[in-house]
Amino acid sequence: MIRLDASAPVTEPFPTPSTAPSPPAPAGGPSPDLRGAEAAPTRAIEMRALCAWYGSHQVLHTVDLDITAHRVCALIGPSGCGKSTLLRWMNRMNDTIASARASGSLNLHGLELLDPTLDVVDLRRRVGMVFQKPNPFPKSIFENVAFGPRLHRSYGRTDLEELVEQSLRASALWDEVKDRLHHSALGLSGGQQQRLCIARAIAVDPEVLLMDEPCSALDPRSTASIEELIRELRETYTIVIVTHNMQQASRVSDTTAFFDEGRLVETGATDILFTAPRERRTEDYVSGRFG
Repeated sequence: MIRLDASAPVTEPFPTPSTAPSPPAPAGGPSPDLRGAEAAPTRAIEMRALCAWYGSHQVLHTVDLDITAHRVCALIGPSGCGKSTLLRWMNRMNDTIASARASGSLNLHGLELLDPTLDVVDLRRRVGMVFQKPNPFPKSIFENVAFGPRLHRSYGRTDLEELVEQSLRASALWDEVKDRLHHSALGLSGGQQQRLCIARAIAVDPEVLLMDEPCSALDPRSTASIEELIRELRETYTIVIVTHNMQQASRVSDTTAFFDEGRLVETGATDILFTAPRERRTEDYVSGRFG
């Protein structure tokens, strides 16, 4: 069993994805960064016998799950079934909780994410997070997007301006804010703030975007904008989204994983899981009989 400690020393730096893509690894070796590849679908994240606890309470039980690169995977299930806990282990946010621990294997392109010596700062650059409630910094729109890139490298003013524009365009926000980049981000609407948080996450060039109920605090129009953005972003990123909204899961995801009482009950292509699930519990949940 692995006991993770956020204060553990870092012995090996996390490889940076900004370098040129590596050639395919030999059999048995780690997989390369496969963003943009046109080959057959590739696993981005692999979980084997993954278990998680808060103190003595076991939250996840022996989860085996593969998440395909450049697809949207929805995690669904009743409250308390372990969805958000699983999401937080993917970028080690649970390190901040003293009682949290995990065992098993959780791999990103062949790199073990449960390794206690992992550089979690760089991991969180490669695996970005968008939370349930928009949480822009109390800074300008420009400074919100520029904050992360400045942490990792030095930018000239022109390069930084280009990166901010590129990120805001990718999050479908540029046209709405280009004339007020130096105004407070707190003056944006809820939907705009959430798209700004997405721009902030992608500005550091991640491979994976984690989204924990990203539309639950938004009105229907803003929700539609975020859902359209998710469909566009999967061309560049692997996206894992936690949602209680079955209609949203069916609209935006390619694959769906259904959890109940900390166990993975069923996973598969979204259209099949919602129309012809193998398990009775899955059918009862997606049809609204319980949840």
